[in-house]
Amino acid sequence: MATPVGWSQGGSGSVCLAFDQLRDVIESQEELIHQLRNVMVLQDENFVSKEEFQAVEKKLVEEKAAHAKTKVLLSKEEEKLQFALGEVEVLSKQLEKEKLAFEKALSTVKSRALQESSKKDQLITKCNEIESHIIKQEDILNGKENEIKELQQVICQQKQIFR
Repeated sequence: MATPVGWSQGGSGSVCLAFDQLRDVIESQEELIHQLRNVMVLQDENFVSKEEFQAVEKKLVEEKAAHAKTKVLLSKEEEKLQFALGEVEVLSKQLEKEKLAFEKALSTVKSRALQESSKKDQLITKCNEIESHIIKQEDILNGKENEIKELQQVICQQKQIFR
């Protein structure tokens, strides 16, 4: 550093020492000022005005209120949904009971129909047997009637021979 005006290079040692100390203090203060300016620039960049902060704060309060309303609506809808799910469960159980009852009734009807069909088949078989027996009996009767007619003819012939 240059010697200040009015100071001699060959001056007393204490003045030079004081000068050196002052220079060191000034340099450190200048460095501190430079750092503080950098901090101020950063603070200016990150600075939020009171109005802007209040606007954001007001918006946050409004959003919290809207969120609370939405929560209440969600709770009501959840209640309705739970009620509806309960009704669906009750109806599902009722439907299952009715389905089981229907299947049981259908099974009973099918069983009864099968029994009736079996009875019908047995009756048809029995009718066919009776019809076949009747036909045989008619054939036998027809044969006997023919035999009777033949015998009557023989008797008639014998009557004519003996007369």
